[in-house]
Amino acid sequence: MASPGAGPSKPRSKPVYLQKVRCPQHPDANLIEDCHAGDMICPKCGLVVADRVIDVGSEWRTFSNEKSVADPSRVGAAENSLLSGSDLTTLIGKPSGQAGFNDDGTLKYSGKRQVSSSDRVLLNAFREIANMADRINLPKTLIDRTNALFKKVNDQKNLRGRSYNAIAAACLYIACRQEGVPRTFKEICAVCSVRKKEIGRCFKLILKALETNVDLIKSGDFMSRFCTNLNLPPSVKKAATHIAKKAVDMDLVSGRSPISVAAAAIYMASQASEQKRSQKEIGDIAGVADVTIRQSYRLIFPRAFELFPSDFKFHTKVEDLPPP
Repeated sequence: MASPGAGPSKPRSKPVYLQKVRCPQHPDANLIEDCHAGDMICPKCGLVVADRVIDVGSEWRTFSNEKSVADPSRVGAAENSLLSGSDLTTLIGKPSGQAGFNDDGTLKYSGKRQVSSSDRVLLNAFREIANMADRINLPKTLIDRTNALFKKVNDQKNLRGRSYNAIAAACLYIACRQEGVPRTFKEICAVCSVRKKEIGRCFKLILKALETNVDLIKSGDFMSRFCTNLNLPPSVKKAATHIAKKAVDMDLVSGRSPISVAAAAIYMASQASEQKRSQKEIGDIAGVADVTIRQSYRLIFPRAFELFPSDFKFHTKVEDLPPP
């Protein structure tokens, strides 16, 4: 509260961020914004009231299928720390007038970026990795891990003479196993143009060169994905996981691949439930042959009573399951 002897209180000045930019001679004039120069100009006296004004408008992108000469984007690609110089390069757009051409009709300014050969290899590999990951619905974090793994392999130059596509596919396979979302060699081969044998060779060479290791594949690593693709309920997935784990603990499937064990467990659980799936349907999803599933199923069928979980609700009794 003001004291009685104090003079009249002065009006508070507005904060700077609330003050409106206006011309001192014509405060009521609507200023004109020069977007190219970033100036605010008074239309009555021509005074530049403000300069270097930041454009807060939305950013635009140019897509590859657009054939327009005008490029509305104002920034380049995102910075990539895996490239030398962090990819801070300049790209000159296509000229739209006569000023951009020489007298003989050639371009006055080259639009090509000066990219080193090592960066060109990395860019092509990163593009291939992104395409492969997109086809099998892998997240961005896994793509970044694969890119870092490929750069580490490329910098060591231990795999000279090998196809870069094969190295990229092997790095993607390793990254999937390290992130706990393993994919089979057949799944990786389906999204690239490299043979399974070549990917396997690069996989072993990369592990040896980087002196690293990956966890062993378990049948449970594939169970959730296979059951989801087969549209099986959670009860069948739980039973199949229990069957596969119990079969491994009882040493019934020694020498069989985890994928074939998972496929056989899914087949047994589905046949005991209402949602039955054939060996061919499971084989198409798991990427294994019907004969492979049948061989693993033959090993676990005699002990079927001991493999099912105690709380499983049978729609088909164990003694009525199809024989191998």
